[in-house]
Amino acid sequence: MKTFVDLFSGAGGLTHGLRQAGWQPLLGVDIWPEATATYLRNFTDHKVVTRGVGDITAAEWARLVPSQPDWIVGGPPCQGFSTIGKRQKSDPRNQLFREFADVIRLIRPQNFLIENVLGLKDMKFVDKVAAHLGALGYQVSCHVLTAADFGVPQLRRRVVFVGDLGGKALQEPIPTHQTSNYVSVLDAIGDLPPLSLGEEATAYLTAPKNPYQRKLRRGSKVIQGHVCSKHPASLVEAISHIPDGGSRRSIPVHLQPKSGFHNSYSRLNSRAPAVAVTQNMGKPSGTRCIHPLQHRGLTAREGARLQGFPDTFHFTAGVTSQRLQVANAVPPLLAEFLGQYLAAEESWANPSVFEMMAS
Repeated sequence: MKTFVDLFSGAGGLTHGLRQAGWQPLLGVDIWPEATATYLRNFTDHKVVTRGVGDITAAEWARLVPSQPDWIVGGPPCQGFSTIGKRQKSDPRNQLFREFADVIRLIRPQNFLIENVLGLKDMKFVDKVAAHLGALGYQVSCHVLTAADFGVPQLRRRVVFVGDLGGKALQEPIPTHQTSNYVSVLDAIGDLPPLSLGEEATAYLTAPKNPYQRKLRRGSKVIQGHVCSKHPASLVEAISHIPDGGSRRSIPVHLQPKSGFHNSYSRLNSRAPAVAVTQNMGKPSGTRCIHPLQHRGLTAREGARLQGFPDTFHFTAGVTSQRLQVANAVPPLLAEFLGQYLAAEESWANPSVFEMMAS
């Protein structure tokens, strides 16, 4: 069984997925009290610390993690590292990444895992981050994964850095899903009760309709976080003209919102994965986050379903915080796949073998 410490743990998406893969969490660390409250609510067999990673001293780490973990994992922001220079040294994202690297240097686990969101514009930071981590003495592998390729109903891309102190390289994961069998938005949330504006639902009205729903509903008796925002009547009228998967172009001219981007006020496509789950999931003005069939934004539970959180995973604090916790999380289903993949010997190769296979 692999043991691990989760830095920048947030609500615990990475911890949950790795634990589902058979790993044993030893500690979670995050500076955000509302997220660590959710973490504590869902994980009772180990400790979570509400502190900044960089504020914990070497002596405190020794007390918090008395036995060396096999892995240190987490999702520190890395993007600012790509633009280090005279005008960018103060970018807070640089500091958080360096704090993660400092803990690796101090604890010296056999392996580490960094997972983060990646946009096309951020590709330039990959080599710099890998070089910085490699300087710690690890063989560093980097792979860009599309969440939908691994059973998550979301097309958002993630970047994964994996380090091995023994010099092994991680081979590129082979997708478990493809376009023909992607999990769609309707596959993910189609069994959740319909909602009127301002309404909350806690009871299931139908049985699960597919394997994805059965997996995420297993052991759950109530629905938590399925609360609809109260949209203005004018907004509801405007988005009512948008078809399944459609955009604001379908809104009549006289009802067109006066602000927003081209992908604002767009409906999710019920037959495809979501584009991305963001903290604005409850706002129709956000990026493609209108329910595919109902005239409203998404609930925190629907966002959680699109991330791959099971219904037994409950989020604390208010609705706005819950949505942010969901959006900031590592998709648990992707984390579960990674946990299984990283634990398999055949996923690894010596660098020389790895290079021959890549050439």
